[in-house]
Amino acid sequence: MSDQIYENIIIDREGAAARITLSRAEKLNPIDWATIRELTRAIVELEATDCLAVIVTGSGRSFSAGGDLEGYISLYQSKERFQQFLEDFFKMLDAIERSEKIYIAAINGVCVAGGLELLLACDLVIAADTAKIGDGHLNFGQLPGAGGSQRLPHAIGLLRAKQLILTGKLLTAAEAERIGLVGEVVPADELQATALRYVVDMAQKSPVGIRGAKHLTNLTLTMPMPEGLKYELSYVHRYATEEPDATEGLIAFKDKRKPAFGRR
Repeated sequence: MSDQIYENIIIDREGAAARITLSRAEKLNPIDWATIRELTRAIVELEATDCLAVIVTGSGRSFSAGGDLEGYISLYQSKERFQQFLEDFFKMLDAIERSEKIYIAAINGVCVAGGLELLLACDLVIAADTAKIGDGHLNFGQLPGAGGSQRLPHAIGLLRAKQLILTGKLLTAAEAERIGLVGEVVPADELQATALRYVVDMAQKSPVGIRGAKHLTNLTLTMPMPEGLKYELSYVHRYATEEPDATEGLIAFKDKRKPAFGRR
């Protein structure tokens, strides 16, 4: 679907869903600087399309085993280059959170360190029952530098986040689901179909409502609750009184028919 040339990722499209696949299976899909740049370009490209959601997954037996540790050796020799690397990684994940598209992480295998940080920036997480998920930075003397130390406590609570970060333990998919890091675990051969089914289900809902729901819930990452509650009140008032989809949903309920929401 893309006119752009990518070496480390593959982009394809199926209905309302686009899929980004990390495609360096032989290296366990590292999130190195080149891959970060390609992901950033892909996010910008997909933002201009009519897709509702973007499925992010990996090839082979790994979602992503994290950063390119050997490459860090040279990056660490230049404060300026390493600073730019960190900023580019931050901006890429921030673009996912800020996107109006829904990002679904389909965790097909090992998901560690930078892979976990990519997972945490997504809106929904589905994992194969064979997946292994953890932080792992400290196993090699590293620290989470792409939001892991901040997003992980928001996702699973401070105590559990510290336990994962400080021990470097890998969780099974079932364990990750139990603590709220994964939303659903499915058999490995059903992972991609399940992710697509999520998109099909969401495509039946109001596209404006979907975008608004993502926007409101993401405010919990940056806004204190009293401010968030006031903002929600204002946002929902504007949505309900100005957005046709809000009224259409109520009329459809009253008429016992399927809503005819606006186009994406």
